[in-house]
Amino acid sequence: MTNPASHLTRGSSVTSQPFGVTAAGQPVDEYILTNAVGVEVRLITYGGAITSIRVPDRNGGFANIVLGFDNLADYETKSPYFGVITGRYANRIANASFVLDGKRYSLAANQSSNTLHGGEQGFGTKIWSARKIESGDSVGVELTYLSPDGEEHFPGSLQTSVVYTLISSGELRIDYRATTDAPTIVNLTNHSYFNLAGEGSGSIYDHILLLNADRYTPVNETLIPTGELAPVEGTPFDFRLPRAIKPGQRSSHEQIVRARGYDHNFILNRQNPDDQSLILAARAYEPELGRVLECWTTEPGIQFYAGNFLDGTLVGSGGHLYRQSDGFALETQHFPDSPNQPSFPSTVLRPGQTYQTTTVYKFATA
Repeated sequence: MTNPASHLTRGSSVTSQPFGVTAAGQPVDEYILTNAVGVEVRLITYGGAITSIRVPDRNGGFANIVLGFDNLADYETKSPYFGVITGRYANRIANASFVLDGKRYSLAANQSSNTLHGGEQGFGTKIWSARKIESGDSVGVELTYLSPDGEEHFPGSLQTSVVYTLISSGELRIDYRATTDAPTIVNLTNHSYFNLAGEGSGSIYDHILLLNADRYTPVNETLIPTGELAPVEGTPFDFRLPRAIKPGQRSSHEQIVRARGYDHNFILNRQNPDDQSLILAARAYEPELGRVLECWTTEPGIQFYAGNFLDGTLVGSGGHLYRQSDGFALETQHFPDSPNQPSFPSTVLRPGQTYQTTTVYKFATA
């Protein structure tokens, strides 16, 4: 496996420029991070969305490997969470409600009877404040947002910081941090859709995937975890050894049929559940052009989503229609519906505590 930073050609930089104005008249900026070998990450202050990641293939050819749009209006009106920061609570909360300290909170039911990715106006729709970061051979952007008490019916004012850092070694590091003035729940992630053959190049069926998980959380008819921690062995969910995505994505397994493909939380293998060090969560490889993506995280779980709900109606940044399985997401996270499932790792945050997680995407070739 070759690291894309093995031959330095130019310095790192972080620049910004206008990206557009929202329908409500709010200006949105685009930040461009470039490292020493020309790996480039673009993101916007609307939703903190990653709009482009350009990395080389084994022949040195660069391409954008994430799905997205080339204009702000589509992010506002059409986006299925392309590249955004999802919160306050990433993934699903059953029946759009939870109980905290004896009080029930009712949320917006924005997917079936459940709350998905923070509700109708989650963090992926907010304008984040931005600050450039330059440190040694690394460049980045710190995004901050103050979510007021009661926003989307969540309790407590939540001060949130998300730092994107592009490192010269070919890594994109994402550091999440939050504090609150009242007990609340928090679960943050990034919702980028990857295609290592290049954005708009077709399906991800031939990608070879490894997931560092012996167990996963099966879901019910509304895609809420049943509470079972099921073994992956003998199922399409067994990615402990690298395997192609297509056979499982097209299988007749009840869980695959129920979710229209992969849309499940995998429980990462940690010898000590209290360990919060970075561990390898996933590795994806595209054999034709040789791009490799590794995902490392401090989180206990990862949602593997294979773009099941892309339906050919969205035109991406490269002018191509996005169809089912044209991209996949690796959403590092605490488990879906944790507020309603006491056996799952807690997502409660209290005053005086700091929510802090890190995910690193490493880009290479093989």
